Amino acid sequence: MTTKTVPRPTSTSPAPAGDSRALLKWTAAMALSGTIGAVVLESGADAPAVAFARCLVGGLLLALWSAARGWLRPRAWTIGRADLGLAVLGGVLLVGNWVLLFASYALSSISVSTVVYHTQPLLLVGLAAVLLGERVTRGHLVRAVVAFGGVALISLGASGAGGQPVGLAGIALALGAAALYAGASLVAKRLAHIRPHLLAAIQLTAGTVLLAPALLVTPLPGSTEGLLWLVLLGSVHTALMYVLMYGSIGRLPTGTVALLSYVYPVVAVVVDVLAYGHRITATEAVGMAAVLVAALAPRRR
Repeated sequence: MTTKTVPRPTSTSPAPAGDSRALLKWTAAMALSGTIGAVVLESGADAPAVAFARCLVGGLLLALWSAARGWLRPRAWTIGRADLGLAVLGGVLLVGNWVLLFASYALSSISVSTVVYHTQPLLLVGLAAVLLGERVTRGHLVRAVVAFGGVALISLGASGAGGQPVGLAGIALALGAAALYAGASLVAKRLAHIRPHLLAAIQLTAGTVLLAPALLVTPLPGSTEGLLWLVLLGSVHTALMYVLMYGSIGRLPTGTVALLSYVYPVVAVVVDVLAYGHRITATEAVGMAAVLVAALAPRRR
């Protein structure tokens, strides 16, 4: 998911903190994000097929939305070969992140995977330091140690179905997904001059093409119910969610965005507990709290 590092549209001016409509849109988007895991599991499809359906349906609807707003007219945008190549690369990273994250749900749990996935802001700082030469502060290092200490506690204390320990493979996949999303975020920063709706449509189109061959091995669900879950994922949890995010993030202070991002993992944990009977141990709870506090705490330079 691309939630906290979405490039702001250059044409949007920040509004006062009391912009209630923007606040509602961002909160709704984060709440929708927290239910993605349940939709993925209920579809009964393998991760590559789920990601393909999300790209296909979400990309098509975002393209139609952009066309309806007049953003696809030749005079409304120009993308050079270099930008197009970067956009496709970002799409590959974004889709790879989805495949790993969706696969991790079945191997660990929705709540565990989602919270571990929220190490992505710290991984982004590390990638920026390695690839862009950005400075890493002592505060960043402290937050990284706290977050990954939290991941270790989750690994030791989390329990899955029947009270059995959560598989470490699921946690590893969630960490891999976070790393790929951090890479996609770096690409998005380089393409901040492109309207985000258009960028997302390009990336989802690239993902559709990339994942299409995987359907030979992991086909779409054969049941109507399974297909409807995937349509829901692509339309509501992708196209609508992205429209809500892009229509609000540029109108809210960064601190408000970071604070409301807590809604995403909190909703995911609640859904996991209520719908799938996940039992949160004391050790796991401490680990989750450590990851979320470290990843979402205000950054001080």
